[in-house]
Amino acid sequence: MISKQLLLTYFYLLIYVCLSSGVILYNKWVLSPKYFKFPFPITLTMIHMGFSGVVAFFLIRVFKVVAPVKMTFQIYATCVIPISAFFASSLWFGNTAYLHISVAFIQMLKALMPVATFLVAVICGTDKLRCDVFLNMVLVSVGVVISSYGEIHFNVIGTAYQVTGIFAEALRLVLTQVLLQQKGLTLNPVTSLYYIAPCSFLFLFVPWYLLEKPGMEISQIQFNLSIFFSNALCALALNLSIFLVIGRTGAVTIRVAGVLKDWILIALSTIVFPESTITGLNIIGYAIALCGVVMYNYLKVKDVRASNQLPADSIPERSTKEWKLDKKSLDIYTDDGNNSNNVGNKAGSAASESIVVDEEAPLLPSSRLSYVGRSQRN
Repeated sequence: MISKQLLLTYFYLLIYVCLSSGVILYNKWVLSPKYFKFPFPITLTMIHMGFSGVVAFFLIRVFKVVAPVKMTFQIYATCVIPISAFFASSLWFGNTAYLHISVAFIQMLKALMPVATFLVAVICGTDKLRCDVFLNMVLVSVGVVISSYGEIHFNVIGTAYQVTGIFAEALRLVLTQVLLQQKGLTLNPVTSLYYIAPCSFLFLFVPWYLLEKPGMEISQIQFNLSIFFSNALCALALNLSIFLVIGRTGAVTIRVAGVLKDWILIALSTIVFPESTITGLNIIGYAIALCGVVMYNYLKVKDVRASNQLPADSIPERSTKEWKLDKKSLDIYTDDGNNSNNVGNKAGSAASESIVVDEEAPLLPSSRLSYVGRSQRN
């Protein structure tokens, strides 16, 4: 007989898959010139950031549901601001891609996230160039190239926007790992929104003023409050749901659910948006890329388990201290008075060691290669 705990786990995973797929399809519908006809991705992103920042402010300062972390000006200037800049850029470019290419093809391109994060991590010195991982990255890249070759409605501009957004997200993930973790700062979902969302909003204001504001005045867009409120609410719920799922199930489980979500989303997008066409070459290429992603996940999980089993006397003093800190953040979730801290710590660690990235939930430590922060940290 299925236990209550297992049913609850399935329920949380179902919520995550539904919210993640729903937010992506909703964003595409809002931005598409054929449907809601609101082709202003920067504006939509600013609405998400503004709404999330306001909600986080009320939760922390007014209702005091969550206590704020100790944030100094130095940490904010050297950590939060650069992370927010890359975060805003990844959302801006990623949402702009919806104007040019299909949701299905975007999901296939997102398989490049492990490649981008791995390359950035190697360049920044936070990861080592290993033969087995490198071969997986080559496999992923080959799969994406095959999938792109089979895309009927291939668009260079849309593909360039999406790939640029992927690399901006990779930079954010590595920065999160290097800057926040070195300073020992752990942000739960609410505090992440509280500090990062307003800063990202300000970064987006300049490109919005220069690129979108004139067009909005000319076209006289009708602002539908219910549509934008529900869209921002779904994006906020997705942010919170991923941390909830990680706290209750674990990063490995949500990575598996993420792969399932991608296939479901590709199939759903062809139904919701009939103009999206999937070819056999698309599927073959994406399947090859996913094989590389799955193998990469396996290698990273294997590395984490091996590091946790090393005897203390075999690790240098400094490394031992860092390992103990990482292990502490991996403590199993327990339902007690420190739930929010446990979820935050576990999510923080998952971000450091996984690959859960959901571009629609950008405040996560995630990424298909590194769950720092999509989610979508090694």
